[in-house]
Amino acid sequence: MTTSRTNSATKKNFGAIGEQAAEKFLIGKGYQILERNYFYQHGEIDIIAKDQETFVFVEVKTRRSAHFGKPEESVTPKKQELLRRTAEGYVLQKNLPNIDCRFDVVSIVLDGDKAQFNLFKNCF
Repeated sequence: MTTSRTNSATKKNFGAIGEQAAEKFLIGKGYQILERNYFYQHGEIDIIAKDQETFVFVEVKTRRSAHFGKPEESVTPKKQELLRRTAEGYVLQKNLPNIDCRFDVVSIVLDGDKAQFNLFKNCF
């Protein structure tokens, strides 16, 4: 059981490292970060940002390699629907009717001290 917890904690830490790297990457692209790890009901949005006047809900996918597929390929239709519902919750909770918004994915492959970033804008 300890191994399972350790692996889970390691995965969570690795995900947090990816989210921090994605935040810096997005700031470099001119995004303004509004929130990280926003939870609503059963969903989470990794990063909520603004790109000029557009609200952007960002899913971050980080992998150690692309050996088992590209990170962005894990944003399944089911995950997309959960992200949509969570974003709707954010809009309602923050009372932001009629905003321009989109969904982006930041794909990161961290291989040792090298990182490869891909930004997919308005991908669903």
